[in-house]
Amino acid sequence: MTELDKSLLLAGERLFERRWQILKSAPALEFLPPADRTEIAFAGRSNVGKSSLINALVRQGGLARTSNTPGRTQELNYFESPGEPLFIVDMPGYGYAKAPVEKVAAWGELVMDYLRGRTTLARVFLLVDARHGLKPTDQQIADILDDAAVTYQVVLTKADKIKPHELAEVHAATVKALAKHPAAFPIVLETSAEKNIGIEELRATIAGIVADRS
Repeated sequence: MTELDKSLLLAGERLFERRWQILKSAPALEFLPPADRTEIAFAGRSNVGKSSLINALVRQGGLARTSNTPGRTQELNYFESPGEPLFIVDMPGYGYAKAPVEKVAAWGELVMDYLRGRTTLARVFLLVDARHGLKPTDQQIADILDDAAVTYQVVLTKADKIKPHELAEVHAATVKALAKHPAAFPIVLETSAEKNIGIEELRATIAGIVADRS
């Protein structure tokens, strides 16, 4: 491990050692907080483990709401830690939603407007279930992020649920697929919220983003 890697790991620990809290849930762009700091956002198919990963990231089990009902997150949920130059944004899940068609369309419109118009959005972490790899819906979201010119990075979730050689195969296939996407960050992270795998690396990655934007 290089000294730079160690410094980022330490910065990541410091960034998430304070308590985080929900700032607001925005159902439309006019309800977004002022764009006065770096933002990173988490996107993923419903049931990919997005809320669990955010909770593991901040070491707070109840910050992001988890639910057995897919599609529960319907707004842009903003989290902050007082004094830290960062917003964490929990985006609506995609690929499943028990809601009227009009409501689902509104979610998609909100997300698209957010991606195209939020200048402080530094990176979207695109969560992909390691047991399944990139699904067609994930590829569609990647295309949307390419079109919006928003840098995104794939994070494999539930990495503890498959065997190491299977995880390696999914990782390699994901990297290969992302090479065709101009806005994709080339490094794929492997995580497990349940086993705390890869969480330090994710924190360090976010700390590096914040440092670059400062």
